[in-house]
Amino acid sequence: MSKAAELAALIGSGQAQGNKNFIINGDFQCWQRATAATAGVNNTLNTTDRWGWLLNNDGAVTSEQSTDTPTGTGYSFLLKCTTADTSLAAGHYAGLYHHIEAQNLQSLQYGSSSAKTITLSFWVKSNKTGTYTVALYKAFNTPYIIPNEYTISSANTWEKKTITITPTAGSTSFITASGGAFLNNNTLGFQVAFNLAFGSTFHGTNNTWSSNTSHYSTSNAVNWMDSTSNNFYLSQVQLEIGDVATPFEHRSFGDELARCQRYFAKVSGLNVHGKQYNSSTWLGDPQYPVTMRATPTVTTTGGQYSSIQVGTSTDKFYFSRTSESCYINDWAADAEL
Repeated sequence: MSKAAELAALIGSGQAQGNKNFIINGDFQCWQRATAATAGVNNTLNTTDRWGWLLNNDGAVTSEQSTDTPTGTGYSFLLKCTTADTSLAAGHYAGLYHHIEAQNLQSLQYGSSSAKTITLSFWVKSNKTGTYTVALYKAFNTPYIIPNEYTISSANTWEKKTITITPTAGSTSFITASGGAFLNNNTLGFQVAFNLAFGSTFHGTNNTWSSNTSHYSTSNAVNWMDSTSNNFYLSQVQLEIGDVATPFEHRSFGDELARCQRYFAKVSGLNVHGKQYNSSTWLGDPQYPVTMRATPTVTTTGGQYSSIQVGTSTDKFYFSRTSESCYINDWAADAEL
């Protein structure tokens, strides 16, 4: 695409300004939990920030940070099949997901005749060619889902994919009716699901909105988990308003990290002393780096304390005293969707 065409696409999409990408950590800069290979567990985020696992079958997978990217810089999300499932049962599934907060999606104007067309773009690479699917699951107020097929044509080769999703895809009116609206709060708005192995229970119609929210994939999709030789790389994931995939929005590491810390914040290497709050409780000094989505679960490593109490998404922490020098070394606050 020429520079003039890129500019025209930006203007035409209404996204010439920054902050166009609804995906957080779409270029996989932030890995607060782990960067090394980690086993995938269903409904768990355990490596790169904001990306988790959908996994329920007889196989096993790992995820890790990779420097193999389409541009030769930055990072990608690398998945490996470590235990094969060569015959998927109807209810088996495997994939990865990204959650978008509902109040961040109000500009889509879902639930009205003005609902916007959106475009998902990403780079992908795998040794296993064939048809894959990615689904958008729209949560409350009324849940709907749309699976979309794409093809990995050349083995072990980075390919850019673009999927445009209209509000009436499949000649439906779910999204433009009142039930298509997002709640305007901090609950789940969209789940973006990259599907790797989904049994027949989850097969729907390509590029068609459905009220059957099990329709994550289609019958044409490959079973990526059929061999321990299989890998899957993902990079530069972008979801934006408009019918054109514009150039990927590269945000600074600090900006991306702050967005991730709204949902999960990990601070290491602290030796933070508290101060006495009452006869049995100390008030800890560490505070959340940013205001979190909701009241988090807080865990700590090292230090002298017997319990932790957290009030809100902005409070300090309270520790039950176990010595005259109550302190913590590391802490993590989890308020994921």
